[in-house]
Amino acid sequence: MTTKKIAVKKKEEIKTQKKSEIAGKDYFSDVSDLEISLKKMLKEGVHFGHQKSRRHPKMEEYIFGARNGINIINLQQTLKKLEEALAFIEKIKREGRQILFVGTKKQAKELVKSAAIHCDMPFVTERWIGGTFTNFKFIRNRAKYLKDSQEKFTSGGFKKYTKFEQMKKSEELEKLERKMGGIKNMAEFPGAVFIASAKEDSLAVKEAERAGIPIVALVDTDTDPVSIDYPIPANDDAVSSLKLILGYICRAVTERKVPQKK
Repeated sequence: MTTKKIAVKKKEEIKTQKKSEIAGKDYFSDVSDLEISLKKMLKEGVHFGHQKSRRHPKMEEYIFGARNGINIINLQQTLKKLEEALAFIEKIKREGRQILFVGTKKQAKELVKSAAIHCDMPFVTERWIGGTFTNFKFIRNRAKYLKDSQEKFTSGGFKKYTKFEQMKKSEELEKLERKMGGIKNMAEFPGAVFIASAKEDSLAVKEAERAGIPIVALVDTDTDPVSIDYPIPANDDAVSSLKLILGYICRAVTERKVPQKK
């Protein structure tokens, strides 16, 4: 192997390692001192909505106005709705029920996954599987098959098969893990669903609504909030905004009541 090929290979190995480190990073390892404050939300861009032309009429009550053609979310309303949502999440946690975290938008995926793992909760960050709630029995059976097969693979239960058969089985389980690995330990309907973008994951909203599962979700200025039980008016595009709101959610799940800074 030439020096150039070795260098290229090394570069690819470093890239792979970095991706792995990012994927496994806990973005919410320290939320114990996180306080709710308008200043903090302003700093992280929670108030920035979409263009004025894309404003959903049912979001009017949550919009302060527009600046340079961009809708500005009323953070006083955000604060009020956030506190309501956190109180509800704390209640679900006290009852010992699970909260399903959902976030398939590109910039939300890793943050949502990290938050769910930090809270020891199920999650969906790839494409929402149609029927997750409306055909829950089938989804539950597939998740059980995934868990059982993974355990069998680990214990050497597939060694009796040929290498080719083992490879095909491994590929099948990898695909299933990507699709439903985050919900394989969800044995029953969750007590609530937290959705990082109500518009992006509208199918999850519809299924949760049909199944009677309470929904907590971020609603940006282009979103219809009517179907959301606990809407949180907030920028659902900016990573800083998503991370802050998820931090509050994590604190509500894992710690005592989130303090508000006066």
